Amino acid sequence: MTGLSNSQKQGINVQGTKKDIENLPRHIAIIMDGNNRWAKQRKLPGKLGHRAGVEAIREVLKSCERLEVEVLTLFAFSSENWQRPPTEVSALMSLFMRYLKKEVKELHQNGVRVRVVGDRHRFSSKLQKQIEDAELLTRDNKTTTLVIAADYGGQRDIAQAARQLAQKVKEGQLEVDDITAARLDETIALSDLPKPDLCIRTGGDHRISNFLLWQFAYTELYFTDVYWPDFNETELIKALQSYSGRQRRFGKRDDLMHGVQSA
Repeated sequence: MTGLSNSQKQGINVQGTKKDIENLPRHIAIIMDGNNRWAKQRKLPGKLGHRAGVEAIREVLKSCERLEVEVLTLFAFSSENWQRPPTEVSALMSLFMRYLKKEVKELHQNGVRVRVVGDRHRFSSKLQKQIEDAELLTRDNKTTTLVIAADYGGQRDIAQAARQLAQKVKEGQLEVDDITAARLDETIALSDLPKPDLCIRTGGDHRISNFLLWQFAYTELYFTDVYWPDFNETELIKALQSYSGRQRRFGKRDDLMHGVQSA
């Protein structure tokens, strides 16, 4: 691709480093919404909207790598998405397979670690193998961790963590009183990664749709009307600027955040 990027044309400096943005999040989670509406707006088949969405993933991931964001988590396919028309589900599964086949070698070369979170048992054996191969190839990479949430649901995530702890109680490894929020936090998905600092949702809806419910306890939320295929570096910088201007108190008072006690 030649010429200026959309972000450069619009006058936002996206060629800087993490030093150019204050309070850069360590972990960004994105609900990628609007592919179908983007395609419908252009009188195109829905599958072309999903393909355009893959291009947006490439651009946003490259921006996160350059800005040294530690973790990027993408909500690719929810546990409720199986209720969509079979043709659309099939197209999404094929696209997921192609993405892993085509992108993983380059991701590996760039030092990106790939993780997939969710219940992968309903995927085809070929897709499961593709996921395992991608995770194995990239497991020791350190640049950025790309987490793909596929067949994932936040409620089920919490229920599975609770079930694991209940099983340990049953086996005598834990007492009931040992089950605390901290213990469940250690058992939930992505417990080894920083909590999401910022969740971005594209497409205009203002909800989190059963995504990382436990992990989002103190996550900052950013909603945009931009459809996911149109979400680029410019839009990411807008989200980061919004995040940078917020004060995260984690339940504390403003004065205590600055070490000042008030009467």
